[in-house]
Amino acid sequence: MADIETSTVSESGYASTSQVGEFDLQIDATDETGPNPNATLVATYASCYLPAFRVGGSQRGEEELGKIQIDASAELDDHDDLESIAFDVHVEADLDDETAADVAERAEGICHVHSALREELYADVSVYTGAF
Repeated sequence: MADIETSTVSESGYASTSQVGEFDLQIDATDETGPNPNATLVATYASCYLPAFRVGGSQRGEEELGKIQIDASAELDDHDDLESIAFDVHVEADLDDETAADVAERAEGICHVHSALREELYADVSVYTGAF
């Protein structure tokens, strides 16, 4: 039996609905009824990296990171394939540069989406502490 099972359906056109556990996820290649697959992948990557960043902070003894916000951006090539992804990580806690870099590196090793992507798509991560 698989660890993860989803079901994705498209009645017509380029929109689809994926059943993920108890949740419906609307994805539309044309961005009309939902985000496109590339945007969804970037958001999924960020939503995996954020809790991994918290765990990385905890491993460094930084239990109180406060609010964290990731502003993700991506570049597409001429074929609309993802070419690069970047994260600007805004952290409420005021970390020194060495700690922030270590936590970011630890998060890369913890984030399952990061591990699944090919190397040229790994996020280029910038961390902004004391942001809020």
